[in-house]
Amino acid sequence: MSGKKEISIAFQTDKSADEYIALAQFVNQFDFDAVSVYCDAPYHPSYGPLMLMAPHLTHARIGPAAVSPFRVHPIDIAAQTALLADVAQSGVYVGLARGAWLAEHGIEEPSAPIQGIREAVQIVKNLLAGESGGIDGKVFQISEHVRAPYPVPLEEVPVMIGTWGKKLARVAGQVADEVKIGGSANLKMAAHLQASITAGEQQAGRKPGSVGIVVGCVTVVDEDRALARQKVRQEAALYLPVVASLDPTVDADPELMARIQALVNQGQVAEAGALIPDDLLDLFAFAGNPDDLIAQTLALFEAGVSRVEYGTPHGLAPQTGIDLLGRVVVPEVRKAI
Repeated sequence: MSGKKEISIAFQTDKSADEYIALAQFVNQFDFDAVSVYCDAPYHPSYGPLMLMAPHLTHARIGPAAVSPFRVHPIDIAAQTALLADVAQSGVYVGLARGAWLAEHGIEEPSAPIQGIREAVQIVKNLLAGESGGIDGKVFQISEHVRAPYPVPLEEVPVMIGTWGKKLARVAGQVADEVKIGGSANLKMAAHLQASITAGEQQAGRKPGSVGIVVGCVTVVDEDRALARQKVRQEAALYLPVVASLDPTVDADPELMARIQALVNQGQVAEAGALIPDDLLDLFAFAGNPDDLIAQTLALFEAGVSRVEYGTPHGLAPQTGIDLLGRVVVPEVRKAI
């Protein structure tokens, strides 16, 4: 395999301050390239947990995956990123995405999400570079005199854009460093977006391959393969009916998705998960024993993915799963690449 291949781990922001610190200390013993936290309402917004974790992560870059600029203003994203960069020991990144289920949490849905993301990237990059954040955009309007009044990072901060769509992937090809397909482990989905990313790179006069592809989704690894897959089915049932409809490379049975969603709505999550076929599960989750995850990860790298991110809950017990990922899966994958 050629090109840089990275492995990262991501966490939900549902912990106490002490738990974030202990988690960072535990994760730091393993060879992850990046540590991410989500920014899902109504959980803690990303930057508080990241600030708590940063002093204890000595070799992994850290960042949010991902913040909606329609929920947290780009000026605030830039300011919090600059402060995080001042504490982080191995760099930071910024993850931006439209955001899901905004209306359910009283947040107005953006009228021009793709343009809004493009403008947000410009604002964040300009402010972090010490330049004017001024913009007279369709979504954001900031006065020309606005600049960062705080210390800015010495190095350029990479930007990741989360999307399932070709239009935003093309924008990412023009302005970002990575594209993340969240909730997916599908080789074909990565290939599906690659053409749009490449077109964006070409349009912006960037070198082909400037923008990497990240895939990440719910992960459960355990020596007991059957128990791991049983657990991950329950986790995947919560989001599968949504993400399966976003993936044009998957022919998911609409009636099956409706049955799964109905059972989830009734609180029958185990019953909903039991309906997910094995082949479909493997497209939207990392699940099984360490050998299963090693094989899935290597297949994604072979398909052109540049970073694989293992998401919550990681194992039957989180610490057990993190240990297996860091102690077994990551070293074996690194040997193979």
